[in-house]
Amino acid sequence: MNAPATAGMLQALPTEHRQRLMRFAREVSFPQGTRLFEEGRRADRFWIIRTGTVALDMHVPGRRAAVIETLGHNELIGWSWLFAPHTWHLGAEATSPVRAYEFDATVIRSMCKDDPALGASVAQWVGDVLAHRLRSARTRLLDLYAPYGSGSLL
Repeated sequence: MNAPATAGMLQALPTEHRQRLMRFAREVSFPQGTRLFEEGRRADRFWIIRTGTVALDMHVPGRRAAVIETLGHNELIGWSWLFAPHTWHLGAEATSPVRAYEFDATVIRSMCKDDPALGASVAQWVGDVLAHRLRSARTRLLDLYAPYGSGSLL
């Protein structure tokens, strides 16, 4: 199933795979200002936003963390859980009250290993999200710190 790189799980995964994952979802909420994770720490879970917004940020030595992207409804928070060594590459903070579905990364990785079709769907979905986030990070950092910005109209 081809979906836009920023498509949420509802559009990105086949119905059967989405339903299997949702059986392991746990509803959680975070007040505004809550740090969901820190760059370099263990990535042991991920979330799908139901309501609210989360800012992804990157540590920049000698400066305040740079916000790379703000995520909202139906977007994936966290991709580092899928790839060894399972440590966060960015940080994340709730910029408003957030309600989300939380997933245990170990459980989902095990499911993906046991069912190659599910694993391929999840890998494609997370890979598309990852590619989009890397482009966003590059553009944002160039806009913030390069002498002429990124030169992009994104």
